[in-house]
Amino acid sequence: MLKVLIADDHPLFRLALRQAVAGLDASARIAEAADLDAARAHLLEQPDTDLVLLDLHMPGSQGLMGLAALRAEYPSIAVAMVSAHDDPDTIRRALAYGAAGFIAKRAALEDLQTALRAILDCRTWIPPEHRAAVAAGEVAADDGTLAARLNSLSPQQFRVLTLVAEGRLNKQIADALSIQERTVKAHVTAIFEKLGVRNRTQAGVLLSTLRIAAGEAPPDAAAAGEGRLPH
Repeated sequence: MLKVLIADDHPLFRLALRQAVAGLDASARIAEAADLDAARAHLLEQPDTDLVLLDLHMPGSQGLMGLAALRAEYPSIAVAMVSAHDDPDTIRRALAYGAAGFIAKRAALEDLQTALRAILDCRTWIPPEHRAAVAAGEVAADDGTLAARLNSLSPQQFRVLTLVAEGRLNKQIADALSIQERTVKAHVTAIFEKLGVRNRTQAGVLLSTLRIAAGEAPPDAAAAGEGRLPH
């Protein structure tokens, strides 16, 4: 049975995605989350989820940080980004950090279903209008290096890293993850070595590069047109 998690803070768009998934598979089990914490909590309970449809600017996600977190913690689950912020550079970066595809919120319902079919068939989806530009460009060296380094972290190490980046002390991290403080210290040491940083500040700065400012939606994506999805 297909299991899909829709992670988006806009109720109308969650409804539109739910209808699109149900249109492809009426028996699919579809769950929803309005922020990254809720998405992570759901996946902790349902680690056999097949696909996450993740809003780029959902609360807690901070751009590509949410993608990187879910890919690190649940590497067997496909994560597709969904956003109105669908310029070629953003799409290219999302794919570099492990996205199974990138779906534009401006997509008509039938185009959304075409994208979902491709992703569920294990094919990378890029909006047709951006394919040439995405292919013509290259992933920035810094993104390629950071993606590789983040991929080297274990799921628990990535959880520790996100809390380090939030400014939590070792004891606070230990309490949050229900582990010993000495275990946190060991994780922090390993994380710094894998990321090539010397301290918490450098680790936080490195992660800050995953943030993408929520800019204005393109004019034709600012409002739902006939046959288009709500934003």
